[in-house]
Amino acid sequence: MTQDQVAEEVGVTDGTRLTPAQAFDALYAFCSPALVRQAYLLTGRRGLARESVERAFQLAWERWPEVAVDRDPAGWVRAAAYEFALSPWQRLRPRHRQPEAPVADPSDRALMAVLLKLPPPQRRTLLLYDGVGLDLPETAAETEASTPATAGRLLRARESVATRLPELSDPAELHRRLAELASTERLLRAATPRTVRTGSERRARFWTRAAIAVTVALIGTTALTLRTAPTHYEPPVAPGAEVQGVPARVAQGSLSDAEVSLREKLRESMLSGPEKLVPVGR
Repeated sequence: MTQDQVAEEVGVTDGTRLTPAQAFDALYAFCSPALVRQAYLLTGRRGLARESVERAFQLAWERWPEVAVDRDPAGWVRAAAYEFALSPWQRLRPRHRQPEAPVADPSDRALMAVLLKLPPPQRRTLLLYDGVGLDLPETAAETEASTPATAGRLLRARESVATRLPELSDPAELHRRLAELASTERLLRAATPRTVRTGSERRARFWTRAAIAVTVALIGTTALTLRTAPTHYEPPVAPGAEVQGVPARVAQGSLSDAEVSLREKLRESMLSGPEKLVPVGR
């Protein structure tokens, strides 16, 4: 999408410089409908398709200085939407474990089933090349693969489709059917550009506050550790060692009759005998 296309989208044709919000809104209005349809072909899920596009544009608004000067801003957003839609963790979300309602037309349903059985890298490559219309180097760059690897994925994807649907062995016919499938299916429209920008700013504030909170917690933990940590080295206490030559301690047994008699005699003399010390008054 060129700068002239952006200007035409927002109705500015006199050379006036667009504000960041105007440029973003124009890019969103120009790309979001097609991206939602493409994300649906990637995932087979209507809600995930819309969410992927909105999340990609939120990320684009967070990094707008970088996206605005990119050679292909539409391609930047498309790559982000595809990455989010095909992320493996999407399968772990409860809302995506339920089966999606199939498309109405039987032929479209068959094509959709074939697409979803392809491995994600092949599905993405097929959609970019035969659906979007990118050339091979552009497809390789967007999928972050070499050109030979991208060509191999494309050939294998076409073979899989042609095996199950022989009438789509012609790439031109496959391109037409992909375009029809994406355009005829009724999908939820993405949110307004203002809503996406507001959500992006809210998300950025949340993560900024979270980062500040984590930083403060780390500083507090470090300060507490420095305050309570020992200031000098204390060698550990050596484990006890057995002393040789000391007789074992013997438990005291019962007293003999003579010892019992002696104990009683001592107790009586200590209490009432003349040996008891009595304080003398002055």
